[in-house]
Amino acid sequence: MSIEFLITSIAVILLPGIGVLYTIAVGLGRGFRASIVAAAGCTVGILPAALASIIGLAAIFHTSALAFQVVKYLGVLYMLYMAWNILRDGGALDVKKGDINKEPVSMMRTAVKGTLMNVLNPKLSLFFLAFLPQFVEVGHPDATATMFLLAGVFMLLTFIVFSGYGLCASLAHEYVIKRPGVLKWLKRSFAATFGFLSVRLALSDR
Repeated sequence: MSIEFLITSIAVILLPGIGVLYTIAVGLGRGFRASIVAAAGCTVGILPAALASIIGLAAIFHTSALAFQVVKYLGVLYMLYMAWNILRDGGALDVKKGDINKEPVSMMRTAVKGTLMNVLNPKLSLFFLAFLPQFVEVGHPDATATMFLLAGVFMLLTFIVFSGYGLCASLAHEYVIKRPGVLKWLKRSFAATFGFLSVRLALSDR
């Protein structure tokens, strides 16, 4: 495993995407513990795409337009649902004084939502299909095992970076609850971003 792989992976993970947005939203609304669970869910959601790319199933999305379109629109619908869930009362960004110290309603639901975001992203498998082979030497006797290792390291880095985002968001909790205007702006911004991502995914061909 090269230093280039680590640097490239961290750079990719740091880029704001739906997983980052979700983890930050959970951190702001429900605290650090819940954001850790959200980060774990997003990380687990990477596994199907990583496995698919390693065993070659991601190639289906290149050859089957129907398979790509089905998964794509499921992802679009889910991101629109997340936008609505952020805006509604009692949703992901419904921050109230004292909430950060309360036991979350359902840690499992938090994790599942994070997992579904990445599972329903067909481009993730295509990303791994293009990304992992770049760091495996041609003719490597243990190429498959090496790609599994690289995918595992990528997932670990994802969890660490997302947890960092969640920590920063949870530390801003008290600041947010004292400023309703800031919370309203955050809700609209997060919802608009999820809406934008859903539109971009819907308009994408591959």
